[in-house]
Amino acid sequence: MQEFKTTLIMVGIMLAYAVPGFLLVKAKAVKSEHISSFSKVLMYVCQPALTLYSFNKADFSKELGVNLLVFLGVITAVQLLFIGFFFFVFRKKSDDVRYRITTVATTLSNCSFLGVPLLEAIFPDSPNVAVYSMMYFLSMNLLGWTLVSAIITRDRKYISVKKILLNPATLSIAAALPFFFTGFKISGENGQVLAQAENMINILGKMTTPLCMLVMGMRLATMRPKSLFDNPLQYFAVAINQVVFPLCTLGILMLLHVNKELMWCMFVMCACPVASVVQNYAEILGEGQDVAAGTVLLGTLLSVLTLPLLALLI
Repeated sequence: MQEFKTTLIMVGIMLAYAVPGFLLVKAKAVKSEHISSFSKVLMYVCQPALTLYSFNKADFSKELGVNLLVFLGVITAVQLLFIGFFFFVFRKKSDDVRYRITTVATTLSNCSFLGVPLLEAIFPDSPNVAVYSMMYFLSMNLLGWTLVSAIITRDRKYISVKKILLNPATLSIAAALPFFFTGFKISGENGQVLAQAENMINILGKMTTPLCMLVMGMRLATMRPKSLFDNPLQYFAVAINQVVFPLCTLGILMLLHVNKELMWCMFVMCACPVASVVQNYAEILGEGQDVAAGTVLLGTLLSVLTLPLLALLI
């Protein structure tokens, strides 16, 4: 029951962050065409800082290293399975961008922007949970900058080694791994300069959740309220993403008999609402912004129900 209460409070706080973004656009202090710029700050600045923050908290061990590789392999396979299945289901309707957005929205989870603070609240005594979330985020972004981008735009140019290696998620994790493997901490224990660097990284990293929700609030202000609730595809994507996907993943993990910490971390992250990166990719790629925003917003609103209820299984 404690997990239910903690999750409910955390989701409520996260939703409150969207209100200032909504008001800024409604008051015309921010123009709708500037929303994509906020998305770029989120993906290119705050997310890399969150990656450094997460790896800086954990201590490397052989067991943790193996578990991270297992985590990365399992979550990548499950995501590919779901995306591939719904790509096949909607293949005859791929001309409609709504179905292409739905294909990826059934699977991608807000594992990082919302997942990290949620995991830290549910598992306060485990420093490894944030690192697990980075494995999820790495997997999702490897797919996002390649397969997901190709599905949204219907352009195969995104399927390339360059896109796999040169993206914010891969580069930020590559920068964090040497510190993680050597046990070197960016902290005040290693000098005043590193103390300030740690403070900067922590502040920028923890900005991901507020900024993510601000962007959602801004996009909501540009939409007709009716459009948020009258598209059956959005409900379908949310139901698959926030109920079916996490439960199927949990079943697979139980069959594999993986480490319990790994299992429950992955389950919580899979149960997080539709990933805001679905909206961010749509904003950056310039296709399906409204349906992506509607799906993400609806999923985030409904997560007030789905996340606390699924947390009861922990």
